[in-house]
Amino acid sequence: MALKTDGHWFLDPLGRALLLRGVNLGGSSKTPTGCHPVNAADPHGAQDANFIGRPFPLEEADEHFGRLRHWGFNVIRLLTTWEAIEHEGPGIYDLAYLDYFTEVVRKAGEYGLYVFVDPHQDAWSRFSGGDGAPAWTLDLAGFELSALDASEAAITMKGRYPAYGRMIWPNNWYRLASATMFTLFFAGERLAPQSLIDGENIQHILQRHFLGALTTLAERLREMPHVLGYDSLNEPRAGYIGIRSLSESLPVYNSAPRLSGLESLSIPAGFPTEVPVVTREHLGQTVTHTVLLNPKGVSAWKDPSLDIWRKHGVWDLVSEDRPQLLRDDYFAEARFVRDGLRPFLKRYGEALRQVHQDALLFIEGEPGSSEPLEAPEGIPVVNASHWYDLLTLTTKHFDPDATLVWGSLKSVRGREAVRNSMADQIGTLVQESHRDLGVVPTLIGEFGLPFDLDEGAAFTSGDFSSHVEALTCYYNALDAHLAHATIWCYTSDNTNAWGDQWNQEDLSIFSRDQQSDPNDPDSGGRAVRGFCRPCVRACAGRPLRQQFEAGVYTLEMMSDGSRHPTEVYVPRVQYPDGLEWRISSGDVRHDAATQTLLWSGPDAGRQTLVVTRRDRGEP
Repeated sequence: MALKTDGHWFLDPLGRALLLRGVNLGGSSKTPTGCHPVNAADPHGAQDANFIGRPFPLEEADEHFGRLRHWGFNVIRLLTTWEAIEHEGPGIYDLAYLDYFTEVVRKAGEYGLYVFVDPHQDAWSRFSGGDGAPAWTLDLAGFELSALDASEAAITMKGRYPAYGRMIWPNNWYRLASATMFTLFFAGERLAPQSLIDGENIQHILQRHFLGALTTLAERLREMPHVLGYDSLNEPRAGYIGIRSLSESLPVYNSAPRLSGLESLSIPAGFPTEVPVVTREHLGQTVTHTVLLNPKGVSAWKDPSLDIWRKHGVWDLVSEDRPQLLRDDYFAEARFVRDGLRPFLKRYGEALRQVHQDALLFIEGEPGSSEPLEAPEGIPVVNASHWYDLLTLTTKHFDPDATLVWGSLKSVRGREAVRNSMADQIGTLVQESHRDLGVVPTLIGEFGLPFDLDEGAAFTSGDFSSHVEALTCYYNALDAHLAHATIWCYTSDNTNAWGDQWNQEDLSIFSRDQQSDPNDPDSGGRAVRGFCRPCVRACAGRPLRQQFEAGVYTLEMMSDGSRHPTEVYVPRVQYPDGLEWRISSGDVRHDAATQTLLWSGPDAGRQTLVVTRRDRGEP
């Protein structure tokens, strides 16, 4: 099953071009097994965290992998976290978890699913309002974990629920805890040279342990040919790297308080400050009021002497309680990709390939960043950048006549313009793979939408038509560029009440709460017709165009004239009364059990397959 790459395509051992379409597995893997989402940031018992059973118990593996295969997926972006592997302490690996994870990967191969491993993180760690890194990394930097929310160094569900704002967690990217840890991880030697532990800069300590955890995992997976490789680090953030002026306001996501760079440093150091609050109103944001942050003067640092940025002369006090910038441009000259991400990718890729020789590196930069990705020399890569319909994601309402452009946040109105814009946004990522990375595959590592649209109206009405319409738009945009992709996400323990068990997100295409018939593989699926679509799986030649509209599927390919069949997935959910086809040459056989058309013997050159729904009146 081992694959290699050729430009945009993945090639199987028969030389056929594969279009990889799959799913992220799974949303609840961000937190320990049995951890209630409200309590995710609680540092109590962090050393004893147990991730066995994420993404699901082994006894459920056949059910879930069988369903994913039934839905036509052929690749899994399989989540793990640094914390899951190394939560007990530096260099102490959870061997029982590694055994469990290895068995999940092996089981995926039994169902014909390719896998690439995603060492997931959001906002650094669950203790800083996201997930990913173990608690000891924050402790190493001098943070008091129990004070991160109260000091405004982080926004956590535990500290705010039930007044925890919708999609507020991305604001942690510019809060002290997460921003500091990313700055240290990618550029500690340059920007925090005094942050030494036993003479070693904290950047090297953090990266050394991250690489150690992932290579330990890779040692267990290297002999499995269906394991394609490893994601670099989910949605890596620049932290403070590259901020031009700390006196300027930092970005605000959705509705949240707006801080300047200085305020993000000084408020969590124990200095209360009144700041404006930005509120999202459909396509725009406005300042609606102000709020006093950290009124009790709680410090996020275990001791004031451990304040990294004050120690490095970035800011200090001009009086007993008045913070002042000393180096407004302290972070300005560093560049995230050039100085931080690319060198890390080089170390990471080389370390992995010493263990897993044929592994591909699935790379991504800051989502929506204007700084282009750069590939490390000598390491085969896949552009695994993400894309979301941001307006739907943040407002939890799908408006077919409006969207925000990924990266620029430019607003687009009008149904046709929205659809064209989505296709153009995917096209931009494909162009990046050609222009900046040396012509490599583009696999959109994440895209998707919330299923609790409009306050979860579909959960009571059963009407997921808005979700189907949105997903149809997204997959049409992918098809326009024949982009590989893994939808976010499939969460085996999703519920209507708590979604994907993390920060009130609910993007899972499956939920037990929608499952009425355990014997029906489609039962439990949400908006199945939106993501379960005809798709070329393996092409004896190269696909040129794929389109699915109003029940008509069209595949154009440049046939190589070989004897190997082209395989096209044709789901029953789209063709409930059967299907018909016409071809330009060759023969087609329909395998109803696997929902597959096998197209054999077309002439060399440009060839076409068209599949239509059979009329209900026909036998």
